[in-house]
Amino acid sequence: MAEFTLELNDDQKQVRDWLHGFAEDVIRPAAAEWDEREETPWPVIQEAAKVGIYSLDFYAQQFFDPTGLGIPMAMEELFWGDAGIALSIVGTGLAAVGVLANGTEEQIGTWIPQMYGDADDVKVAAFCSSEPDAGSDVASMRTRAVYDEAKDEWVLNGTKTWATNGGIANVHVVVAAVDAELGSKGHASFIVPPGTPGLSQGQKFKKHGIRASHTAEVVLEDVRVPGHCLLGGKEKLDERLARAREKAKAGGDRVKNAAMATFEASRPAVGAMAVGTARAAYEVALDYARTREQFGRPIIDNQGVAFQLADMRTQIDAARLLVWRASWMATTGKPFTSAEGSMSKLYASEVAKKVTAQAIQILGGNGYTREYPVERMHRDAAIYTIFEGTSEIQRLVIARTLSGLPIR
Repeated sequence: MAEFTLELNDDQKQVRDWLHGFAEDVIRPAAAEWDEREETPWPVIQEAAKVGIYSLDFYAQQFFDPTGLGIPMAMEELFWGDAGIALSIVGTGLAAVGVLANGTEEQIGTWIPQMYGDADDVKVAAFCSSEPDAGSDVASMRTRAVYDEAKDEWVLNGTKTWATNGGIANVHVVVAAVDAELGSKGHASFIVPPGTPGLSQGQKFKKHGIRASHTAEVVLEDVRVPGHCLLGGKEKLDERLARAREKAKAGGDRVKNAAMATFEASRPAVGAMAVGTARAAYEVALDYARTREQFGRPIIDNQGVAFQLADMRTQIDAARLLVWRASWMATTGKPFTSAEGSMSKLYASEVAKKVTAQAIQILGGNGYTREYPVERMHRDAAIYTIFEGTSEIQRLVIARTLSGLPIR
C-alpha cells in the first residue's frame, strides 16, 4: 500500500509540468474563442490526442497511480487552462468511469477504447443519467430498460438531459430503470454502441458557462442493445435486484445504484477541476493586484485586497487537500466513512465560486469585461456546485453518512 505524502514524486512532477505546458500553450489561447462559439473544440481535442493527453493510456496511467493523485493532479492543470475546453477533453472520462465502476473486464476492454478513438480519428463518449424530471432525485428516473428474452436484447425508452457529449458521442452509457418499484436500487447501466437505431440528440443547451463543452438531451426510442451491453451482466444484475427486493421487504436501504457508483468515483476529480479554475482566477487577481496602481501604489498594498488574496489562497490549498485525501482513500481502498468524496467536491466547488467572484471584485470594472478571463472563469465555476450532485445533495450525503439516518 502506497504511503500518503503531500510531495509529488519526480514522475508526477514531470506529468504535471507537461500538462501545465499544454494548458498554457494550447488551451488558454483558444479559450475565449471557443467560449464565444459555444462549440466542441475538436482541433484542441485533436492536439491533445496527438500528444497523448486525450487517450485511454494516459488516463489509465493516472487512474492507476498508486498514490491516487494522478487524476486530481491532471484535472487541476487542465482546468487551470480553461474549464470549457478541459471538460471537452475529459468529459469522456465520466462514461469511462461508468464502465469501470460497473462493467466486466471484457466490457472494459471492449468499450473504453472505442470511447476515445485515436489521434487520427478522435471519438468522444457520453454518460447519460439525468432526466428532465430526475436530476438529484434519481429515484424518479423514467427511462426504462425491458429485457427481450427471445432475442437477448434490452429495449430502452426515455429522454436523458444534461449529457456531456450527448448525441455526438461514439459510445453512450445510459442509466435506466429495470425495476421501477425499487426506485434507484432498480437501476442498471447500458452501453449503446455507435450507430444504434433509435438514439438521437435532442435539444443542445446554450449555457451560462463551460460553453466549449457540448451539453444536450439524448432521446431513446425503442433502442435495442444486445444483452452483453448490460454493464456487469444479467446474472450480476439479477442477484443485485434480488438483494434489493429482500432489503426492501426488511426495510433496508443500503444497496447502491449504478449512477451513484459512477458519481462516488468521480466526485474528487470534479473537486480537482474546481481547484484548477479557482487557482487560475486567483493567479490572475494576484498578478493584477501587484501591477495595478491606485493612489500612487499597487492595490495589493491595501489590506482589504491583500487579505482577500490571503483568504483565496488558503481556501484553494484547503480544497486541494480535501481532494487529495479523498483520492488517496479511494485508491488505497479506504471507505468514505464520513463521505470524504462528497466533502471534497462540496468544498472545492464552493471555493471555486467564491474565489472567482473575489477575483472579479479585485479587478473591478476590468474583471467584469471579457477582456480579462476572470469573468469567464466565474461563469464556468457555477457548474461545479450543480453537476454530479448539487452542493445541497453533497451536504445531504454527508449528513446521512455522519448520522446514519435517512435525513430528508
